[in-house]
Amino acid sequence: MDGLGAPLFERERHGRNDAHRAGKDVACRARILLQQAETFYLRAQRAAEGHLRRLAIGFGLSSIALATKWVARFRTRFPELELVLDDMSSAEQVARLLSGELQLGFIRLPVPEALSACILQTDRLALVTPGEPVGPVCFDDIAGEALIALLPQRGQGLAWQIRQLYEHNGAQPKILQYASDVQTVLSLVAAGVGRAIVLLSAANIAPATVGLTPLDGEPAACE
Repeated sequence: MDGLGAPLFERERHGRNDAHRAGKDVACRARILLQQAETFYLRAQRAAEGHLRRLAIGFGLSSIALATKWVARFRTRFPELELVLDDMSSAEQVARLLSGELQLGFIRLPVPEALSACILQTDRLALVTPGEPVGPVCFDDIAGEALIALLPQRGQGLAWQIRQLYEHNGAQPKILQYASDVQTVLSLVAAGVGRAIVLLSAANIAPATVGLTPLDGEPAACE
């Protein structure tokens, strides 16, 4: 096909069209786009008819400052809509977005192709220590240290980002203790149990008795 730089179909001798690999990929993505377009059309039609009066919005603790700012701005423009905010993990938000229970989520990338996403802010992994931030930190400073960590099932995106950091440096994370939520992780650090790696945006909910120091290097950056 002109403009794509690759053939999508090949006509066989008996007239049957056989899709190339590029053609199969384009067809798959086209189906997803058509589904998204249909969903958007139906939602826009419901809004135009006055049926859509409630938006369910998900957010995580790392995005609480960003979510509240954007929601406040949206409420100013559309005061007639009821906005319901729920705190939940990125994985739960994805599941509820796909099921239609949520209309919007503030989650960490990547997301399934069935969902549309745009980057609102970037984040970075940070080392949490008792007291003040400790200054520049590179991976070698923490490579062999056992850390307090959030349960993987409660923070899949964070766990994935930390694994990427360690795998990039040819290492495996060592866990001193798991915690069920970020607040508990921060509290354990404040109590002197150990140190931890969380997202830098967790500074929005961190107690004054801990410091967050960004980790150097590209693998520590995340969206």
